[in-house]
Amino acid sequence: MRGRHTAKPQNIISLKHINKSFPLELGGEQQVLFDINFDIRAGEFVAIMGPSGSGKSTCMNIIGALDTPTSGIYELYGRDVTGLTPDELAIVRNEHIGFVFQQFNLLPKRSVLDNVMLPLMYQGLPIDERIRRAREMLHRVGLEKFESYLPTQLSGGMKQRVAIARALAGNPKLILADEPTGALDSKMGNEILQFFKKLNDELGITIVMITHEFDIARYANRLIHIRDGKINYDGPIPRNDNNL
Repeated sequence: MRGRHTAKPQNIISLKHINKSFPLELGGEQQVLFDINFDIRAGEFVAIMGPSGSGKSTCMNIIGALDTPTSGIYELYGRDVTGLTPDELAIVRNEHIGFVFQQFNLLPKRSVLDNVMLPLMYQGLPIDERIRRAREMLHRVGLEKFESYLPTQLSGGMKQRVAIARALAGNPKLILADEPTGALDSKMGNEILQFFKKLNDELGITIVMITHEFDIARYANRLIHIRDGKINYDGPIPRNDNNL
């Protein structure tokens, strides 16, 4: 409609001049991130890619409020979280970010339903609400018939879908996926990546995916490539990775 104005998507993530160093055993320190700057808006599907040792995992830990930068500012939903205490960062993680890890991180002796309910327990929700939301998320990932199963009874792809249901249970606007297909074969991996794309397209969930493989990064709409602790590409997914 002519003359209609649409609101500009807000920045969910804003990294400003982020540097990160780690102390060395024999003294001194090693810098692994150098002046990292980027914003990620609501509704984006972004792949952060780089070879082993590039600094992408350190960058992910900062985005996920699992670590803090040595210098610079990290804003999450417009709030500066750079100087928060570990306890305050834990609250930020639980309230705002859904995590999906390579190794699933499921409790092997607890049922699928219990695993999905876990983050809701930390939010202090009553048990009936936890069960309702967990079942809703299992239905969304197509595993509603497996709620009483143990993770050891599931395939790798099903375990990762349980992990996605768990990430969604807290109703986050942001999902941070760390090498989410690394423990899966190519067929199961493609299914999980298609599911991420569906979450992004249909629900508008912002997804930040860490990977070292270009074929996986191509499922996203934007690529941030890190090499030697510095961003050397930030833009649309290129046709190939020859110039990265």
